[in-house]
Amino acid sequence: MIESIAIQRVKGAAVQPYIPTLARLRIKVFREYPYLYDGDFDYESRYLATYANAPEALFVLAFDNDRVVGVATGVPMQYETDDVKQPFLQNGFHPENLFYFGESVLQAEYRGKGIGHRFFDERERYAHELNRFDYTCFCAVERDENDSRRLAHYRPLDGFWEKRGYEKHPELATTFSWKELGEIQETPKPMAFWLRPVDGA
Repeated sequence: MIESIAIQRVKGAAVQPYIPTLARLRIKVFREYPYLYDGDFDYESRYLATYANAPEALFVLAFDNDRVVGVATGVPMQYETDDVKQPFLQNGFHPENLFYFGESVLQAEYRGKGIGHRFFDERERYAHELNRFDYTCFCAVERDENDSRRLAHYRPLDGFWEKRGYEKHPELATTFSWKELGEIQETPKPMAFWLRPVDGA
């Protein structure tokens, strides 16, 4: 961990002053492969505001001195959208028993220094503290391993997630729509979910 980095939990409406910064950060990070997101500031601000308004939503912020350089979010799945909940309902899960991680974004120069682990630690700990969830979970975009847009230095995060105890569940599939770089409109992208039992770790 970089000595100047501080990790802070922020809940609900307390995140409002940070929303413009977080919106710009999401656009910057998700522009990279594998998301290739052609972001929109107004949309991002509205999206983050919905998390801020959700009961028990959590923002884990990474500060370099007083500058936000990363954020991870989480929310009880019952407050998520239907495209998140539907695959679970179809496979016998109950959204009220799941804590969903919305995203984890970090500026490139701060990666590989333990901050990503802290993002997971804090959200997993929070879900355990709420004491009513069976699993923590998140989803990730599915890309062809031969995608020509994949840069030589890109490394999938599957190994990182597996070491933290997450298991990929291909049967829990959905699509999210966004406008990729080079697209003129939003198109659906395949997403797969990863789950880990809330075991008090």
